[in-house]
Amino acid sequence: MSHRERTATPHKLMPSEHVSFKDALYFWFKLGFISFGGPAGQISIMHQELVENRHWISERRFLHALNYCMLLPGPEAQQLAIYIGWLLHKTWGGIIAGVLFVLPSLFILIVLSWIYLALGDLPWVAGLFYGVKPAVTAIVMQAAYRIGSRALKNAVLWTIAAASFVAIFALNVPFPAIVVSAALIGFFGSRIMPVKFKTGGHGSSARSYGPAVIDDDTPRLDHTHFRWSRLFSIGLIGAVLWLIPMAALTIHYGWAHALTQMGWFFTKAALLTFGGAYAVLPYVYQGAVENFHWLVPQQMIDGLALGETTPGPLIMVVAFVGFVAGWAQALFGPDHLLLAGTVAAIVVTYFTFLPSFLFILAGGPLVESTHGNLKFTAPLTAITAAVVGVVLNLALFFAWHVLWPEGIEGQFDFMAAVICVVALFAIFRYQVGVIRIIAASGITGLLFTLIKTVGLG
Repeated sequence: MSHRERTATPHKLMPSEHVSFKDALYFWFKLGFISFGGPAGQISIMHQELVENRHWISERRFLHALNYCMLLPGPEAQQLAIYIGWLLHKTWGGIIAGVLFVLPSLFILIVLSWIYLALGDLPWVAGLFYGVKPAVTAIVMQAAYRIGSRALKNAVLWTIAAASFVAIFALNVPFPAIVVSAALIGFFGSRIMPVKFKTGGHGSSARSYGPAVIDDDTPRLDHTHFRWSRLFSIGLIGAVLWLIPMAALTIHYGWAHALTQMGWFFTKAALLTFGGAYAVLPYVYQGAVENFHWLVPQQMIDGLALGETTPGPLIMVVAFVGFVAGWAQALFGPDHLLLAGTVAAIVVTYFTFLPSFLFILAGGPLVESTHGNLKFTAPLTAITAAVVGVVLNLALFFAWHVLWPEGIEGQFDFMAAVICVVALFAIFRYQVGVIRIIAASGITGLLFTLIKTVGLG
């Protein structure tokens, strides 16, 4: 039996057919509930469904879209969904695909955040999180290795990564300054030694899974052609969509209010997420924990754990940050904590993901024409290298608070160290998935807490 026959499904379309909006709507809705596994898992699901099974888009066109999304700040998996939705059904197709990619995880995280804050003192909840935290530390360590193995191809990029680690770990340099510095190094460095800043995209070669609705030789669709008028129109609409809620928050609550500051802070965060969610987490930590004091360090780790175990992009951890911040600030009074957390989570999610839609819908045709041009890609290559050092710093931050929960003067948590080491071994040696790692670690932490409680009793 051929590969095509094995992967055929009742809903597969022949290349001469058009993908109906109804079929696309159903797929994007389903994807929002099954998109586990972080960017790699989500991209894999889309590839299997859209390229291999449904034949909506060819392998080469899929990889071309992915390479483009990897050049942008923001969650690449969600942007890939927006891109393909836009390719299939123009602007509304992209909007529907992007919204449905994050909406289920937003609702799920609001519920989990409420459980976390309202019931977090219960022994079984505390036990689960005790086991999950060291697993999250291991996952972040693996993320630093994964990004580094892809990005650090020569001594120059290694040096950039080391310098960014020293800058954020020892000198406490703000993450935006590290991004700008790395971009400048890439921009000027590519003119001095261009070979050091050349990197390959996703997939150097593409296989064929048979004819597709949008195939390699499908004529370029009209809405994908770059037009200055269209760029200006979408840019203007995007500015209005950002300005109206920001102005409303400022007028109603004032610039210093927590909701207004969340909107402004997470707008900046959305523009700095080169390298995915792990890259923006240090920036969110610096702002939410150290500057605004919306969360404490342990809550940041717990939020990442919840983000890892829910569908949707990992950057949805910002919804947890918003919920906890709204709850802690008691924005609408002590009797309306759930409402405060929910509103804050929605505000944060809106301002975080709005730029992703604009990048694809307005800049897609323009950036496609410059893809592979070194003067555009070199700064991003340098930024990705800097991200490795930043993520390594994040891993050390998590390890510090997990292994020494009471500070370096306190007692070393041996059981947490064992869970972390076992999780690292399972990830690197056996490639065990994130969901299984977190589930097993949570159960281990729960059992250890119950045994310890019984023993003390």
